[in-house]
Amino acid sequence: MGRLIEIRDMYKIYHPGENEVHALDGISLTIDEGEFAAVIGHSGSGKSTLMNMMGCLDTPTKGTYCLNGRDVSQMSDNELSDIRNQEIGFIFQGFHLIPNLDALSNVELPLIYRGLDRRSRREIAISSLEAVGLGNRIRHKPAQMSGGQQQRVAVARAIAARPPVILADEPTGNLDSHSTKEILDILKELHKAGRTVIVITHDSEIAAQAERVIRIKDGKIIDDDWKEQEDMKNE
Repeated sequence: MGRLIEIRDMYKIYHPGENEVHALDGISLTIDEGEFAAVIGHSGSGKSTLMNMMGCLDTPTKGTYCLNGRDVSQMSDNELSDIRNQEIGFIFQGFHLIPNLDALSNVELPLIYRGLDRRSRREIAISSLEAVGLGNRIRHKPAQMSGGQQQRVAVARAIAARPPVILADEPTGNLDSHSTKEILDILKELHKAGRTVIVITHDSEIAAQAERVIRIKDGKIIDDDWKEQEDMKNE
């Protein structure tokens, strides 16, 4: 499997000068295809800033970020928008569904931006909703679904275009324990199917579901643990 994410000596500095804040302070990180990684940190640790960088929602003050072999560090807003549409499937804490669209139309939306014809995107959207157990809810609007079901629609939307990276920002933050387990089980299945899944969280129990846990504090990576390595030590 190849290198998917490569971050080198990345800084994000706000208010440069006397009162500058280093939200990211010289981070270097690589993530390969097919990994299931969690980035964990408390509020203010820099994890959200790192998520914005990995998701091409922002650019670094200094340093480089190569995504799927392309240096996206200094791209324009329009170029970053194209990269997000092609390379990244987002899952957010707040679902970010369009209220007046049903589940099927919500999942189809990014496929429209990719230029797929109506028949193709409908088939893909239905297949994606079936994959998350919502084949019988395709005509329901967000207000007609539970929080867990809405998040499953968001997952279906994220995976529909088969992007190289699934980036989940606090994906269970608004869910009860039952729905949290459902979403985590889906993410695990996506990983087993070969998808690269990155979860951003403050919750150690959520992070523990991943095979790799990257801990961030004060804009620096302070720990990077692999479950497989730990398992080997215990054998």
